[in-house]
Amino acid sequence: MGVASRRNFLKAAGAFGAAACVGVEQAAAKRLHMPIGLELYSVRDLLPKDFDGTLAQVRAAGYTVVEAAGFYNRSAADFRSSMDKAGLRCISAHYTLSLLETQFDSLMGYAHGVGLEYMICSSSGGMHRNPAAKGPQTLDDWRWIAGEFNRIGAKVKAAGMTFGVHNHIPEFAVFDGTIVYDELLRLTDPGLVVFEMDAGWVSAAGHDPIAYLKKTPERFPLMHVKDVARGADGKFHSTVLGRGKMDYAPILRAATGLKQYFVEQEEFEMDPMQELRIEAGYMRNLNV
Repeated sequence: MGVASRRNFLKAAGAFGAAACVGVEQAAAKRLHMPIGLELYSVRDLLPKDFDGTLAQVRAAGYTVVEAAGFYNRSAADFRSSMDKAGLRCISAHYTLSLLETQFDSLMGYAHGVGLEYMICSSSGGMHRNPAAKGPQTLDDWRWIAGEFNRIGAKVKAAGMTFGVHNHIPEFAVFDGTIVYDELLRLTDPGLVVFEMDAGWVSAAGHDPIAYLKKTPERFPLMHVKDVARGADGKFHSTVLGRGKMDYAPILRAATGLKQYFVEQEEFEMDPMQELRIEAGYMRNLNV
């Protein structure tokens, strides 16, 4: 075979191989067959004005599963009745560590009444091992918090639910080369504590969600799906899915232990319900 013929053969073979790879990828790509979830913090300004009406709009926007961020002074029976009426399932709720430390028994009773599957610590709230301490948290504070997570997780498990930890950016503070989030993963018992990854804030903190998901996928049964973009102030802000830096197809592909995700929008650029409809559509059409 001459040089020119060999070159043409290799070019054709390469083109065929590339087309075959694309075909394989297209065949492998699939829709995420999971209910579209919403973190109700996204509608925190609307719920106090019209609780049942807002829930109905959430359902109409395409969401069927929700995570609570507060219960708006409703009894557990009333809260669950409103969910049932709207056609929504509330399977998870957020609580600060301070609340979990001081009001656990009443929170647990309420969680059972609502029918929760998960109780999630939304924030450590800057708590210190020594209540009299002031200033930023230390690594020792975070290690103490990991111990508290294990203690609370054991109580939640005994009650038939699962305890988890949600991240923002502070969990990625670094102390002498040690990343707090890594330490929380290391020190918490996988049988007692799971993690709800907020992938948007992981990325905003300068880390790769995929790396964590691939390392221990079973630790991450829940996820907050949030897009982020850098604003004029130089900081990352929540934005409409598909308009920021996040590419959720590979992230969700790596999340092999995922049982439920929740879209969360913290800041709106348009009418909230319009934006939430766009985001539900994004998730409905996402190929992973």
